[in-house]
Amino acid sequence: MRDKVIAGIDIGGTNTVFGFVAEDGEILAKSRIDTICHGTFDEYVAALCEAVDALKRLACPDCELVAVGAGAPCANSETGMIESAAQFPWKTNLPLRDMLTAHFGVPVAVANDANAATVGEMVYGSAKGLDNFIILTLGTSVGSGIVADGRLIGGHRSMAGELGHTIIRPGGRPCCCGRRGCLETYCSATGVVRTALEFLSERSDDSMLRRHDADALTSKDVYDAAMAGDALAKEVFDFTGRVLGEACADFVASTAPQSIIFFGGLSKAGDLLMKPLQEEFERNLLFVYAGHVDLRLSSLPESDAALLGAAAVANQIL
Repeated sequence: MRDKVIAGIDIGGTNTVFGFVAEDGEILAKSRIDTICHGTFDEYVAALCEAVDALKRLACPDCELVAVGAGAPCANSETGMIESAAQFPWKTNLPLRDMLTAHFGVPVAVANDANAATVGEMVYGSAKGLDNFIILTLGTSVGSGIVADGRLIGGHRSMAGELGHTIIRPGGRPCCCGRRGCLETYCSATGVVRTALEFLSERSDDSMLRRHDADALTSKDVYDAAMAGDALAKEVFDFTGRVLGEACADFVASTAPQSIIFFGGLSKAGDLLMKPLQEEFERNLLFVYAGHVDLRLSSLPESDAALLGAAAVANQIL
């Protein structure tokens, strides 16, 4: 019998990463194509399918493809469509699942990218064995997913779990969503930069960060300065961790998770972020949850997490 594999596809605004995943989560092969260099969505999907077929012929020709999973922004798992994503130049309601099914002839699952990452964590990562958890992806933005009683909470139009766009500072920083004070504006990589720039403009104390052009400052610059002992940069991470810890304490009251799992570049800051986060979380946690919720980091490799998440979504429909 031929080995059975799942094709995982992570559709991002710039690149689409795809590959073949074995039952145990091993990635047998992976590749990528540009997402938005194609004129129409039909042309993009045709190029994607051709690239997936070519990789299979090259890397695992004797494997049997049993399912396809795809994660994309604003994807609706019920309809299989990408409804309206600002990252893409194409029209809304893009019938991704139907087009992939027509080409590959196997079951296809489509999910919001953050939800796919959540399922990947449950199947392959730090959430193995957990029936109740929240995942927060701390990157350029803040993504999230919620699992309760062993089930991913999708909600109406698969749009549940937008914790990055909960307002944690009413009237606070403007957000790309059009509102003010969203968690994302404080606790993403871009939020770290905004905090650093605010501190620099409001204060006169010396800092290594003043050597950087404000328009070019990155969260990595802030991290490097903090690790080098820069007091202001350390305060930026302390502030960020405390805001995030306060928000997480509120999130617990909604679904009573066993764990909150952090993923993404910002989570790599280690104790700079996690120590104040833990302290503020415990300080604000409702007493009935005290001692029953742990904070942990993802165990998935960052470069492969989205691909594994897409494969995990497909694995659930087999």
